[in-house]
Amino acid sequence: MLVAMIGTRASLRRVAIARNRVLLAHARADKRAWVVKRRERTHHLIELGGLVVKAGLIELAGDDRAVLFGLLVEAAAKLRNEEREQQLLLWRRRGKRAFANDALPSSNYAPIADGDEQHS
Repeated sequence: MLVAMIGTRASLRRVAIARNRVLLAHARADKRAWVVKRRERTHHLIELGGLVVKAGLIELAGDDRAVLFGLLVEAAAKLRNEEREQQLLLWRRRGKRAFANDALPSSNYAPIADGDEQHS
């Protein structure tokens, strides 16, 4: 009887694993509009989080979410003033340069001073 129960338990476990695989495959293949939009949004948010990491902000801010949010609020405030286009141009140049360098060494990275950006 004990051997039969152990065998049944093992069979149930295998069936549960197989069922989970099927459900996972079905979830990946789900093409309903709201599911696709949710996946796209999730992918976009992950990419944005990757930019925060790539810029070294998490390390520099000590993974303090209030500091990170404060930085983003400050950036948004700069974009609300009359020098919006100039600020966007400055940040776009810096971002393109950082992407071109691809990897910013976190220990040697120093932000570019505003005056250094005029001749780029």
